[in-house]
Amino acid sequence: MLRILLGVNLLAFAAALVQSTGIDDCVQRYVDMAAWVQPLLLFNLLLLALLGNPLRRLRPWVGQSVVILLAAVASAQLFDVWSAVSTEGGGWQRMVRAAMLGGLVAGTMLAYFALRAKAFSPALVEARLQALTARIRPHFLFNSLNAVLSLIRAEPRRAETALEDLADLYRALMRDHRDLLPLADEIALCRQYLDLEKLRLGERLNIEWEIAEMPDDILVPPLMLQPLLENAVYHGIEPSGEAGTLRIRIARHGDELHIDLANPCVRREIAKGGNRMALANIRERLALYYDLEARLDTHEVAVANGQLEYRVHIVLPCRKVKP
Repeated sequence: MLRILLGVNLLAFAAALVQSTGIDDCVQRYVDMAAWVQPLLLFNLLLLALLGNPLRRLRPWVGQSVVILLAAVASAQLFDVWSAVSTEGGGWQRMVRAAMLGGLVAGTMLAYFALRAKAFSPALVEARLQALTARIRPHFLFNSLNAVLSLIRAEPRRAETALEDLADLYRALMRDHRDLLPLADEIALCRQYLDLEKLRLGERLNIEWEIAEMPDDILVPPLMLQPLLENAVYHGIEPSGEAGTLRIRIARHGDELHIDLANPCVRREIAKGGNRMALANIRERLALYYDLEARLDTHEVAVANGQLEYRVHIVLPCRKVKP
């Protein structure tokens, strides 16, 4: 809907720009055109929302033809209404021109969406997701192995337990990551990873989970939280040399899943490339999975005693596990 609104208004502005003789004239023409375009656009969006399910049952070219026809008829009807309430005369020629213009704009937007769908075909998206996930796996395993190696001589029994956890994590990483997975599975993976880091950092790493309101049946992208937790440990808690608390809060608000992560940080560590690379990776994967429906925001906040806290806020649409 956002792309349709922006696209149609951009076409209207381009038409006003072509017809105008200057900036002031262009703005005035666009305002005059918007008085006709906006009601028509909102009416068509409402009509398509109501007819969405029946249109999906048709063949693609039939559905597209119906959409263009609906836009043309709606344009002609609205033009007729405007002619009736205004002093300016109508005429069937101008009504036909309005219908053709509405159909042309609808066809242009359909062509744009067809090209966009082709550019983001499932094969290309899956290949991109696999490539982005592959970037995370080696880094993840390397850091986990280092955590286990630090225990082998001093505490062999704990190292053995850690290796068993690492084997479970490796099996999870070997899954097909093109599909979404239950949030509970992602949380279990994160708990195993944090247990490994707890072995290495001991009392320096404190973890607070606030997931009482977390819905277990929501689907999320694989390896979405673990790289963020890894950032919190390696770029926040570990460089400080002091004990730090990593807070994870997950809750559902309406049709959205909100995930909040917070950890103490050192200002010079925030600028390191590894932190930003992981964030950019996850942002791109969220865009591939959810398009404009998801967002990831980060900010640095000053807390008590002049300390800094790095916070990550993720919003995802709620998609449930199919029964």
